Amino acid sequence: MKETKTLIIEKPINENRIMETPIGELNKALILAGGFGTRMNELTKDTPKPMLLLQGKPILDYSIELCKRHGIKDISLSIFHFGDKIRSHYSSGEFHGVNISYVEEPQASGTAGALKLHKDWLTEPFMMCNADELKDINLKAMFRQHIKTKALATVALTRVEDPSKYGVVALDGNRILRFVEKPKKEDAPSNLINAGLYIIDPKVVEMVPDGYCMVEKDIFPKLAEQGLLYGFEYKGQWVDTGTPSAYEAAETLWKGFSYPSVQLIP
Repeated sequence: MKETKTLIIEKPINENRIMETPIGELNKALILAGGFGTRMNELTKDTPKPMLLLQGKPILDYSIELCKRHGIKDISLSIFHFGDKIRSHYSSGEFHGVNISYVEEPQASGTAGALKLHKDWLTEPFMMCNADELKDINLKAMFRQHIKTKALATVALTRVEDPSKYGVVALDGNRILRFVEKPKKEDAPSNLINAGLYIIDPKVVEMVPDGYCMVEKDIFPKLAEQGLLYGFEYKGQWVDTGTPSAYEAAETLWKGFSYPSVQLIP
């Protein structure tokens, strides 16, 4: 059984200490590609979930393309299950026109554990996302809001028809007050859910305790209590591929990216 630890922030964070990064310079991305894909049954018996094909290419390609379209050239893949297959396929990222590095988790450590393993690399605000969801989002606009609000973390939010299937957020403007897990439709504070993509200040990495830890359950609620967690609602597509039925549906649901690509400078 995995050891869990509770994060405690003993005193409020001084907002003036948050790193001031020029708007538009979101340079690094951490993509979480280490999951077992247990819900995918036989589909992931010999293939890592991020490598399952969707519209003719690996699902992970779409997260890499999202980064590239917004000028993010330096990408780290957090790998674990079948990590060697992911590393072998993507190598240094040259084929995709980006720089890809890897951090292999010695054991499953949760989404926050992956952050801790990257602490020396994450020295400026960065984007982090799950590898198994497709998101058509304007990262430039999201980053502008992140800097303007002086957030320690900004969560991409997407609307769903039935909030009872998900964890939803309660908001005050753009500030996230709390998360409500699978509420009854009539009791839901909103129909906005976590889209699995974040912009995070490196100070958050310093808060991660040792052991198994989840950003979504252990870190973000504490930031919300401090008033330093914000949401960014976006209008583009969010397509989940986390179950066999969702993966099958995604083949026709996903319509591609709507934002023009940024020309990367070598």
